[in-house]
Amino acid sequence: MSQDQSRARTGPVRFVKYTFLALDPAWRRLDSSQRSQDKREFLAACEDFAEDHLLQSFSLVGTRADAELMLVVEAENLERIHELHVVLAQSGLMKWARTPYSFLGLRKGSEYSEDVRYVGRGFRGKYLFVYPFVKSREWYGLPAEERYRIMQGHISVGREYPTVDNHTTYCFGLDDQEFVVAFDTDDPATFLELVQRLRTTEASRYTVRDTPSFTCIAASLPRALNALDGEPIPLHAPLPVA
Repeated sequence: MSQDQSRARTGPVRFVKYTFLALDPAWRRLDSSQRSQDKREFLAACEDFAEDHLLQSFSLVGTRADAELMLVVEAENLERIHELHVVLAQSGLMKWARTPYSFLGLRKGSEYSEDVRYVGRGFRGKYLFVYPFVKSREWYGLPAEERYRIMQGHISVGREYPTVDNHTTYCFGLDDQEFVVAFDTDDPATFLELVQRLRTTEASRYTVRDTPSFTCIAASLPRALNALDGEPIPLHAPLPVA
């Protein structure tokens, strides 16, 4: 086993889950108090998880027709992610929501880069761009040294855009895609230029699928929930007792 391969397999386990939600339009026709309660129940479940885990929220209102809210969470095991979604499903909001897209991956080191990112690392940019990624079987049939050479050219292009930060998770066998690629930045135009440049690299020849692509706006969870119906959550109102 090469040193690069060994490094790619070591480090603490961190699972990363991307969950995209879309609301039934009928939810917006409910009275304001019911919608507020639904949002507060959802918010309470997320805040409980976020006490000791990474959770970030993003709004897709206005950028996608098939998703309006995204949660990104990290956990040390799949059971904790499962528990979060069980609790979320009990909220009033989820009774009106569907999950059009859902990606599950694992954070680990890359065999092509010296950057080792095992620790949960939040997104810092105003915008987040996310897409699933699959390479051809031909790619994996290349000698390891050849793949390493090709990827150095791909990585060098990315380093020309330091204001765009890459976050990649690995999904082999865990989900339908092989990777989830996410870029956060304050400048969408620079991200567009980066992706256009990456299309010209040798590595791009081996891409099978890199869609759908999601343009997400960073937002606190209350703000992202408020964007669903345009009304603020009265955060200090008590939740009903079951």
